[in-house]
Amino acid sequence: MRLSDAHALPLWRRPMTLLFVMAVAMPIAFFAWNALLNNFVIEVAGFDGADIGLLHSVREIPGFLAVGVIVVLLFMREQVLGLISLVLLGVATAFTAWFPSLGGLLFLTLLSSIGFHYYETVNQSLQLQWLPKERAPQILGWILGAASASTLVVYVLIALTWETFDLSYNLVFMVAGGTTAAIALFCLLAYPQFESPHPQLKTFVLRRRYWLYYALQFMAGARRQIFMVFAGFMMVEHFGFEVHELTGLYIINLLINMFAAPFIGRAVGRFGERRILMVEYTGLTLVFLMYGGVYWFGWGVVLAASLYVIDHIFFAMALALKTYFQKIADPADIAPTAAVAFTINHIAAVFLPAALGLLWVVSPSAVFLLAACMAAGSFGLALLIPRDPCPGQETVLARLLAEPAE
Repeated sequence: MRLSDAHALPLWRRPMTLLFVMAVAMPIAFFAWNALLNNFVIEVAGFDGADIGLLHSVREIPGFLAVGVIVVLLFMREQVLGLISLVLLGVATAFTAWFPSLGGLLFLTLLSSIGFHYYETVNQSLQLQWLPKERAPQILGWILGAASASTLVVYVLIALTWETFDLSYNLVFMVAGGTTAAIALFCLLAYPQFESPHPQLKTFVLRRRYWLYYALQFMAGARRQIFMVFAGFMMVEHFGFEVHELTGLYIINLLINMFAAPFIGRAVGRFGERRILMVEYTGLTLVFLMYGGVYWFGWGVVLAASLYVIDHIFFAMALALKTYFQKIADPADIAPTAAVAFTINHIAAVFLPAALGLLWVVSPSAVFLLAACMAAGSFGLALLIPRDPCPGQETVLARLLAEPAE
């Protein structure tokens, strides 16, 4: 069905509704896994910093190979691939506790990661194709808010029931993964397949004029991995957080982001991608430096937990990177470039967690200092984004170089 004809469908079967349903379904499996992972690998599998770093490096391999989505799209529609990927994520999550060893967890993590990263690649592409440019920042903020609300429900349920009912890791993994898989299967059957008005190229696309977007994606991937792998691990290893305590911290994050995300989307529409990304990178630089201070100066758990929450708020501003690309891209480039960008985003993610896991054993503060340097480098790149990006005006440099010819 063409997107232009979708308005005739009931509201619950329209493309935008499908984007919201997928955004709600993915966090159920992924963030239940995320909430339990650090405690599970320490208490059951006996992991140390090097082991957790290796696990996250393996988890990022499918992200690095996300460019393979282009090949899969020769045989399968993006919408179908996204939903099948959600099924894989759910099933792999469901069986996580069945293999409490390094080898078993690496294998299941790889499978769930294929589902997660292929879903994220396709989902980003569908969002940019299906959403109108003038409303994209605001709608993306709403979608992020819906995903945060879904994650909040997962965390609240875990926090309230984990100790009360003496839940097992296996039960939570099975319920969460099974729920995501069931929702994805329902969407495969209930929604028509929507046709984008701009047929997507099915070839590898790497354009020189997108270089700044690629660079920002690379830095974002490296920076995000340090936070995802080591910030939560620090709360468990250094401060002794238990499952319900760490989940409680996640709940605070989600409550704030659930309400902040729509406002962030509106701010991107009002102030532009350049200013919002500059604010994000400045804030992250300071946050990572203060993470290091937890080890340098022995700062306490309250400050560390506060930094964890603030960190999440700044990361929500990354939706500005999506809308920046939407403004500068040729419509036919969105799907292949989303795959390429996801691969670029995960180049550092493949080797950084394992390498920094070894550094973590020696000096945790050095890991966060490196992240602060990366955030500062991203700020420098954000200065090159024009106030009003568009094709031909992808960077400030492009505009300056074009002026003598006018």
